[in-house]
Amino acid sequence: MMAALAASEEGALVTLLEKNNKLGRKVFITGKGRCNLTNASDVGELFDHVVSNSKFLYSAFYEFDNRQVMQLFEQWGCPLKIERGNRVFPVSDHSSDVIRALERALRERGVCVELKTAVSHLMLKADACVGVQTDRGRRYEADAVIVATGGLSYPATGSTGDGYRLAGECGHTVTALTPALVPMTVLEEDAGAMQGLSLKNISVSVWDGKKCLFEEFGELLFTHFGLSGPVILSASSRVGSLLSQKRLRLEIDLKPALSAEQLDRRFLREFEANSNRQLRNVLPSLYPMKMTGVIAARCQLPLDKRIYEMRREERKRLVDMTKHFSYEITGLRGMDEAIVTQGGICVKEINPSTMESKRVRNLYFAGEVLDLDALTGGYNLQIAWSTGHLAGVHAAGNGGNDEFFNCN
Repeated sequence: MMAALAASEEGALVTLLEKNNKLGRKVFITGKGRCNLTNASDVGELFDHVVSNSKFLYSAFYEFDNRQVMQLFEQWGCPLKIERGNRVFPVSDHSSDVIRALERALRERGVCVELKTAVSHLMLKADACVGVQTDRGRRYEADAVIVATGGLSYPATGSTGDGYRLAGECGHTVTALTPALVPMTVLEEDAGAMQGLSLKNISVSVWDGKKCLFEEFGELLFTHFGLSGPVILSASSRVGSLLSQKRLRLEIDLKPALSAEQLDRRFLREFEANSNRQLRNVLPSLYPMKMTGVIAARCQLPLDKRIYEMRREERKRLVDMTKHFSYEITGLRGMDEAIVTQGGICVKEINPSTMESKRVRNLYFAGEVLDLDALTGGYNLQIAWSTGHLAGVHAAGNGGNDEFFNCN
């Protein structure tokens, strides 16, 4: 949609082909239905949050940055607000308002939208793309074609890898495709006993032996299969590729604001004030209720133990467990739970200044179909807006009156 709008602004006649029965199905579910459409941080910070091939995005981000995205949506009648972590949402908290703003802009600029129209093949002539053919045999001739079909994540929204197939058919390399920003599975079964428990203000680190691969402060959620929540999703993008080769260790610091010594003193104060009570009655003042049984079991402490019976080394066990509550990560959940796809069309085969293919003239790619992904916080949608806009502007400059855009 952004590519179509950018091309139409340049004076091109644009046809947008959409295989779904409505536009923006993936946008609709982003941000838990609220649509975190970008991040209001400095442009330099955008690059810091890109996981794969951040340098490729230099032209895209600087030619159409987050401030321009925010300004455009405001102009299109979608008021925005900035929340914690500079996350940008529509004031209404409804992703449908973002889609409606895009649809209004498309109508105003005369973009022809063809719904329920799936593309089966790119039409090639010599070393150039001259149009597309749909699965019903209809042919669309065009001076330029932009493929913006998304990745493989959330396939129910239409992201079924069409763009990878189209790119492969015309000689492009598609790198390994894996789920990113996705929950993790763990070996230990006690995560399931805490299903639904959300921990805030904790620190998570991922280790390969003694090497720390990832560390972040934030929020975590226990599930029946393992772990989810913002810090886990971020960790999955950073270390997911390694999990196909080996298991990694994840550590949770439940009290990152306190050193081990400070935590021990706090435990000691709590125990001295409740010396005649059982451990089961004191632990809820130190941990969430769902964690108390798990903590006691991991520390090999009976819940009916009287506090005055606690030895120093047993208290130290609690301190160590609080600072190093660990899990063995066994893998990632599937594409149907992933927010984005890691991997895609090799960016070495794409001109970063225009988004045009280096293999096929007049063929452009934008968004998640490329080997680009970022952390949570609006960064992945910013990649989509920026690359789509850049592709649209340069596709329109190919000298013709007809453009084709294949959007997800």
